[in-house]
Amino acid sequence: MSDYTIKRLDEVADVLGDYPGEMRMMTEGLDAEQVAFTYRRMPQHTGGKGSYGHRHKTQEEVYFVASGKLQFKLGDEVIELERGAALRVAPETWRSVWNDEPEDAELIIVSPRVEGGSKDDAEYLENFWPE
Repeated sequence: MSDYTIKRLDEVADVLGDYPGEMRMMTEGLDAEQVAFTYRRMPQHTGGKGSYGHRHKTQEEVYFVASGKLQFKLGDEVIELERGAALRVAPETWRSVWNDEPEDAELIIVSPRVEGGSKDDAEYLENFWPE
């Protein structure tokens, strides 16, 4: 057995189903024990606006905008970040992300891996970011 793992995006399932874009949770495919790693491609008008927000009980997240420009709603504040910007969000902060631009945006999300996965650590809030 090797002490490293390589996975390509197309080797990991897209968890979005029929929703536009893609979201690939790379963590399990990589057999990562300590770090959660997610790739998300967001076409225009995709994300949490008009939908829900989330926060975590223990898990901080770092968002890295790999391409494009994205809006983030953090509590009551909305900020825009462009390619090359990284954002750290504390666990208790309500958050959501949205692409309002015509171009696709690519987002990398990194966090500590938590027992049971992030769904067990997350709370969701409907109507967090009304349209």
